[in-house]
Amino acid sequence: MNFAAWEPIYEQILEDFGFDRAGDEEAAQFLSRKLTEENTVSLSELKALISGKPVLVCGNAPKLRRELSEINFSDFTVIAADGAAAVLMDMGIVPEVICTDLDGNSEADIEKEILACEKGSIVLIHAHGDNIDKLEKYVPRFKRFIATTQAKPFDKVYNFGGFSDGDRCFFLAREFGAKNIKLAGFDFEDPRVNTIKKKKLKWAKKLIGIGDF
Repeated sequence: MNFAAWEPIYEQILEDFGFDRAGDEEAAQFLSRKLTEENTVSLSELKALISGKPVLVCGNAPKLRRELSEINFSDFTVIAADGAAAVLMDMGIVPEVICTDLDGNSEADIEKEILACEKGSIVLIHAHGDNIDKLEKYVPRFKRFIATTQAKPFDKVYNFGGFSDGDRCFFLAREFGAKNIKLAGFDFEDPRVNTIKKKKLKWAKKLIGIGDF
């Protein structure tokens, strides 16, 4: 992902939500200090799971479980967005990849993400301005992960594009050359969510429709 092309969109998002870029950058630096040779997954492992393969990207809309019941998982590499990983684990399915910022789900859901990591999931842990407390609490419990940021990438803290967990999964699949991408558990017009979530869904819909960066 070309950050120079992504940066103007990122700045629009910051302005729309009133977020502080400095907070994102501080969180990314904090997460980078948690990285070691032992707990850092190589991008080559991630590429091997995605490149040239059909990918199923799972969001955490209420309809996810129903949609998953109609899918043959052997046909896909599964990338789960945050709380969707817990739904998959409850169904006995360990997603190959999880994208999480650790702050949008319950303690029980995070425990399931940790369990999925222990069972072989590659977890992308995302740093942003208001999740440093969650990073401090939970990152040491993930044995192996990849660090991500929505600000400028550096060292082994990556930016593959996207803003919320679901659209970051989509950008990840595209970045690593998925053969095709199928969405499950996405409801961009969900009337039951709060105002902030509605705005995030609006951005997710826009971003997933945007062309390559």
